[in-house]
Amino acid sequence: MADSINPVATHHLPRFITAPGETDVLMVVMAVILILCVVAFGILFLRLHTLPERLAHKSQKIQFEIVAVLGLLALFTHIHAFWVAGLLLALIDIPDLGSFLGRIAGSVEKIAGAEPPADVGETQSAEIPASERVSQPLERAGRAAGAPAPSRRPESVHVGKKEASHA
Repeated sequence: MADSINPVATHHLPRFITAPGETDVLMVVMAVILILCVVAFGILFLRLHTLPERLAHKSQKIQFEIVAVLGLLALFTHIHAFWVAGLLLALIDIPDLGSFLGRIAGSVEKIAGAEPPADVGETQSAEIPASERVSQPLERAGRAAGAPAPSRRPESVHVGKKEASHA
């Protein structure tokens, strides 16, 4: 009696309607498509979310760390202003003023004849012997106003590392 069809029902059923107790193929296909779409959307969201970090990866370490912290704050607090701030900070190329100011300070120390600090190393103090550094200001003071200055070039010139980029 279970095999007989109700006389009111149509005799032609669509293919996606399954018999009782059989596997619903359309539901399985749609479940796989739904899972794939959720995973693809999650990957797209996380790639978009980490965009500022990937942009700041080629910049200075401190800038990269600040952008990474802003990205984490945006992820966990859902405040989009952090993400926008991180993106703007990643897009701005902050100039490296530390090495520039360090070179200026080293040059001023050489002109003044002062010994460089211990953490600078022996390379800067090896350029000009200490006796010449001390005697240069004295010679400049004792020279006549119209006499040309003698050129004192060090025998070996220390060439430091080149900067990766210039402002």
